[in-house]
Amino acid sequence: MSSPAITTVVKMMESLSEDVQDRVAEHLREYLADLQDELKWDNSFKKTQEKLIASAQRAKREIAEGLAKPMDYDKL
Repeated sequence: MSSPAITTVVKMMESLSEDVQDRVAEHLREYLADLQDELKWDNSFKKTQEKLIASAQRAKREIAEGLAKPMDYDKL
């Protein structure tokens, strides 16, 4: 069962030549792959957001208490 949006896109694509349809389909594949990748990153970030906030708060507290040391970027 297709949504109205998908039906509209299919009708639009059907009016194009087969060569152009192939190009549009390839662009859609790439776009959808990018969207799926972004969704994975979003979900991953949501799972770790509390830990990131806690780490940032700890770092801020250590800086305020004078416990933090400057990072030596030459050793990275």
